[in-house]
Amino acid sequence: MHTDTERCVRAVRSKDARFDGWFFTAVVTTGIYCRPSCPVVPPKPENMTFHPSAAACQQAGFRACKRCRPDTSPGSPEWNRRADLTARAMRLIADGVVDREGVPGLAARLGYSTRQVERQLLAELGAGPLALARAQRAQTARLLVETTPLPMADIAFAAGFSSVRTFNDTVREVFALSPSELRTRVPQSSVARTTPGALSLRLPFRAPLNPDNLFGHLAATSVPGVEEWREGAYRRTLRLPYGHGIVALTPNPDHIACRLTLSDLRDLTVAISRCRRLLDLDADPQAVDDQLRTDELLAPLVDKAPGRRVPRTVDEAEFAVRAVLGQQVSTAAARTHAARLVTAHGDAVDDPEGGLTHLFPSAAALAEVDPDTLAMPRTRRTTFTTLVSHLADGSLNLGVECDWAETRARLLALPGFGPWTADVIAMRALGDPDAFLPTDLGIRRAAAELGLPSTPAALTARAAAWRPWRAYAVQYLWATDSHPINFLPV
Repeated sequence: MHTDTERCVRAVRSKDARFDGWFFTAVVTTGIYCRPSCPVVPPKPENMTFHPSAAACQQAGFRACKRCRPDTSPGSPEWNRRADLTARAMRLIADGVVDREGVPGLAARLGYSTRQVERQLLAELGAGPLALARAQRAQTARLLVETTPLPMADIAFAAGFSSVRTFNDTVREVFALSPSELRTRVPQSSVARTTPGALSLRLPFRAPLNPDNLFGHLAATSVPGVEEWREGAYRRTLRLPYGHGIVALTPNPDHIACRLTLSDLRDLTVAISRCRRLLDLDADPQAVDDQLRTDELLAPLVDKAPGRRVPRTVDEAEFAVRAVLGQQVSTAAARTHAARLVTAHGDAVDDPEGGLTHLFPSAAALAEVDPDTLAMPRTRRTTFTTLVSHLADGSLNLGVECDWAETRARLLALPGFGPWTADVIAMRALGDPDAFLPTDLGIRRAAAELGLPSTPAALTARAAAWRPWRAYAVQYLWATDSHPINFLPV
């Protein structure tokens, strides 16, 4: 979008928050870059240049606006609706791969050379992987400076910087303030004084956001010991690169309140990225709903409760296992099966608030499970053991870098994997916004009730007009039912 100057100027003049994260406005006369909704008086069009990322602005020598804080914009929805090289690279960078494995590690995961990855990112985003990761580290550092009382040296290494000097230089360059000056600008009463490793932050999103099916689904399908709904918040344990964490997510009208307790603060960036992915917070609801409204039978559902998101996952392998456990059984039975595995094979964690007891078992741990101890039909045992063995040995990868179509085909090749299982994994684990479930009983019932074709083939043909947002159409169709997944828990 940043190449469409006229459209960008209109968005800046109207202060349209829907475009935050789509592009950034750099003002050549001040050396500052802003989000489109910045509250200041818009500069003259001839003084504005537009960039596709905060990193590109920083590469061009601009510093972040202190009013609108563009570095905290929602992420671009482009990276969640595409499966090309750039989108897959951006999802990996958000997951902290460059900080942990470097650019060669990023390229290896993508199956390209380092030079190809750098060239592609530079061409589309105006910045290479190191610059994009650096911008992310700066944002993480600012978050820790402003919301915790941690010493600056601890913040530097928690944010992924190799030295305190690099941390200081980067913060000054990006924000035109030293780390100490950033902290003094924040009222000390707002700085969290909690247990070590715990912090509170706000996760932004593009409005509207309907929390009913999003949190309703997560709460209704929660696995005891790993997840719970407590006092208006969805809580769960997280398996992270350097340790583990516990997160509490609470819906608010203009943000999601996020409270994180981490065993290692180096996991902060990854934890935030996975929570945003879980709640589909980087989606563009306006584009989704506008497309679905073109169907006269879907339009009333969209108008009644716009802004539905797709509830996703913080762990793709975990969700795949749970999808198999849920084949042809009720939600309650699937939770029971999963809870037994958690108790027997999950790693125990200490929850200061009580209620959460374990991490969901890793694929390696589940690969050691005796099939005879599984209370399920023999064919599903075979499906389960085949899946976890492929996940454990790396022959099946469900990470954010995977190609959606290729991975779906690999899933369908496994015994016991039909279109429903493969597509629900594609929708909720892989993040494919166009995944569709025409054989799902709830979808077929909703279709018949609305007057849509109810046979899988005919419904798939009708749903072609909903592309590339069929996963969101699934949420609207499911919402016609009275199942608890569609209601925000009381």
